[in-house]
Amino acid sequence: MKLKLVAALFAGSAISFSVPAFAQEPAPAADTSPEPTEPDPSDVTADATIANAQAVDEAQARIELMQQQIEALQESINQIKNASVQQTPAWKSLEWATKTKISGKAFLNVSNINQKSDGADSSQNGSQAELKRFYIGVDHKFNDMFSANLTTDFRYNSNGTSKDVLVYVKKAYLQAKFAPEFILRVGAADLPWVPFVEGLYGYRFIENTLIDRTKYGTSADWGVHLGGIFGDNLVSYAFSAVNGAGYKTLSRSSNTVDLEGRISVNPIRPITLGVGGYTGKLGKSADNLPDTPHRATRWNAVAAYSAGPVRAGIEYFWAKNWNNVTTLASDKSNGWSTFGSYTFTPKIALFGRYDWVKPSTELNPALKDHYFNIGVNYKPIKDIDVALVYKRDRAKNGTISTSNGTIGGVDHGTYDEIGIFSQLAF
Repeated sequence: MKLKLVAALFAGSAISFSVPAFAQEPAPAADTSPEPTEPDPSDVTADATIANAQAVDEAQARIELMQQQIEALQESINQIKNASVQQTPAWKSLEWATKTKISGKAFLNVSNINQKSDGADSSQNGSQAELKRFYIGVDHKFNDMFSANLTTDFRYNSNGTSKDVLVYVKKAYLQAKFAPEFILRVGAADLPWVPFVEGLYGYRFIENTLIDRTKYGTSADWGVHLGGIFGDNLVSYAFSAVNGAGYKTLSRSSNTVDLEGRISVNPIRPITLGVGGYTGKLGKSADNLPDTPHRATRWNAVAAYSAGPVRAGIEYFWAKNWNNVTTLASDKSNGWSTFGSYTFTPKIALFGRYDWVKPSTELNPALKDHYFNIGVNYKPIKDIDVALVYKRDRAKNGTISTSNGTIGGVDHGTYDEIGIFSQLAF
């Protein structure tokens, strides 16, 4: 019993001696806090910050990519623009075309001519198809003020020294329209009188008007032209300072300037009254040529009526030294023309005209010219006219130069023509 007690005491001593050795490195205290069930708030905040930073970085990257794409697209657009500017033709494609108009007018006929001079036949007798005129016009409008016109004329030279085809410029001018009352043209353009009367006559494709037919005037010339209208076409005027040789002659062969003018009024809408005049050397005066003793002078007057189916008018002219600018002798001329038409239906009209001309009242007062035409016109559509026409011209006691050739003879001469005359306009 005693032995067992001693052993127990001895064992307890050993235990007590060993405890201090373990006390130097105490074991961690047991964690008595409960097991966590939710994330730590600090961890959640950190995760959110990281996620936001990543989103900002991604958005910035996308913005930079979009900027790069926009810059690349802009560069492509600039290249296309530069290429387009370099490749655009001078006439600017459709923009140029919309400001440009092309027009045309042709005078064609199939007719039989029987001309005699003192009983002898003329070389132009017989039946023939003829293209007397073919105008092609180009009008371009730069803006509301400036425009330009080019009109070519095509003519079969049946009355000249050859039978060739002539193509030449009839009109070529730059226009400045400052106002309806003040329109300026520089170049070859319409003269004040002949085109004005052609509009009143209405049958230019049948025959030239009075002074154009008998060579006492022409329709266009090179120079400076001024015109305009006032009061809703109540008054109109035209004035030209020209070379004097006509539109077929473009040269600096004359040292003088010819003047032509016209003023017209419409007291009531159907009636037109007009007067005009011309003075100059007709392009025949030059420093290297003999002196021109005379100046050609011409006075004109016209009265016309146009309303409904009726069109009628009368024209008069008086001229001095028109054919005597370079001669010592002086002479005078005068003549008149009356014309009319009646439209039975929109497609059918009857027309006629008579001219009387005395080409030389002083040097050859017996010389007289009588001309007339009569016919029926058929208009199938707006821009086409087809007319059956008879013409007769008779000159007594001399000759006269006309648009149909030289008519007359020592005693007399006649010109008869019958045929189909047509006009095509577009």
